[in-house]
Amino acid sequence: MSLFTRSLRSVAVVLTALATTASGLALAAAPAQGANPVTPGNFTGYGFDQCVAPTQYAMDRWLTSSPFLAVGIYTSGASRACRTQPNLTPRWITDQLRNGWRLLPITLGPQASCSTRFPRYGNDPVINWRPDNGYGAARDQGRVEAVRAVRAAKSLGIAAGSTLWYDLEAFDTRGEHCRESALSFLSAWTRKLHLMGWVSGVYSSAASGIKMLDDAKTYRPGKYAMPDQVWIADWNGRADVHSSYVRSSSWMPHKRVHQYRGGHNETHGGVTINIDSNWLDLGTGSTAPKARPSCGVRINFASYPALSLGETSNAVPGLQCLLRNRRLYAGELRSTYDRATDRAVRAFQSTHSLPVGGGMTRRTWVTLLSDGRSPVIKRGSASHPVRRLQRSLNAALGSGLSVTGVFNARTTSAVLSYQGRRGLPRTGVVADSTWAQLRAGRY
Repeated sequence: MSLFTRSLRSVAVVLTALATTASGLALAAAPAQGANPVTPGNFTGYGFDQCVAPTQYAMDRWLTSSPFLAVGIYTSGASRACRTQPNLTPRWITDQLRNGWRLLPITLGPQASCSTRFPRYGNDPVINWRPDNGYGAARDQGRVEAVRAVRAAKSLGIAAGSTLWYDLEAFDTRGEHCRESALSFLSAWTRKLHLMGWVSGVYSSAASGIKMLDDAKTYRPGKYAMPDQVWIADWNGRADVHSSYVRSSSWMPHKRVHQYRGGHNETHGGVTINIDSNWLDLGTGSTAPKARPSCGVRINFASYPALSLGETSNAVPGLQCLLRNRRLYAGELRSTYDRATDRAVRAFQSTHSLPVGGGMTRRTWVTLLSDGRSPVIKRGSASHPVRRLQRSLNAALGSGLSVTGVFNARTTSAVLSYQGRRGLPRTGVVADSTWAQLRAGRY
């Protein structure tokens, strides 16, 4: 990618700045490769890419303070600027996946024969342009590169079924042999990946490589194997999956990544990295697991009312259900806030450092609804903890969020509002400090 062609000197500066804090990070033993999930899987959200894989310290800081939840990494290819990857190990891969990052493994091997920027080092290959045997030499190269990419991915513990991305940098597509050999190379790359059980992705400039693929897909269907997913470099500044160079129906829905901003510095959690910015929409998009059973009553509300003894509300059965799940209430689920319900509420308050008595207060609602494990979640996360977050924000702010389990734009806005009210850094990321405020019932 254009970012990755930057000088090694600038990369070294970033590494030096980050490495000083990485050595002291204690890490648990890495699980076996088979424990790693397919990546990037189903996801809609922000990602970044940088040539050299960042240190663990940098990844941890960005996890808890940046909007990004996906990262592009160079895993193979003789033409990549970052041939040396000091941080990229099986342990690094496992740690990022365990922490919730989505990974996009990238190969930058032979480039288009008419590219004016390659070969970069003098010994890195370009795609063979000769048309003999239907560009057979180019196809052979594509197959070889696919095998190398899979070998590199496996050695890092990346699970089969993941998407492997080929980076074809911008070139002039008007030359027939240059264009057709590139298409033949990418077609062979895709076919070989499929045979080996992997998903094929291609990154390229919207105006050259991606448009070339889109035109071939439209005007010569079936002639070339098309990638399953495309990564469109179009620096139009819009965090979506659209580009004026690509037909709106191509690789839709959920089969696109859009690199919408080129190389720039961003600082999160005190760590600065030079990155490209991306928006991803892949698989089925961010999809939450099925909601857990809730006693057959409603527990999701746009806001949660204060309740006192003798009051009737459609929120009371949900309250009783939540208390029953904590083994604090054993009565019937009914709409009246009775003495049994009040006793259960008092028991919950006493065990969660809340003022005891006064009925079901807003503070008690916020604590009750947020209570549980507190993973880092942000835009694109999809999980049961996201549902807890959405309910607790509705209790704290009356946000009116739909409790979907998907951390979307409205959820991000509510988080930013809550963080501002509580004097927290307005990151939009729900990490320890935000969970702590919610569990304490703050609003």
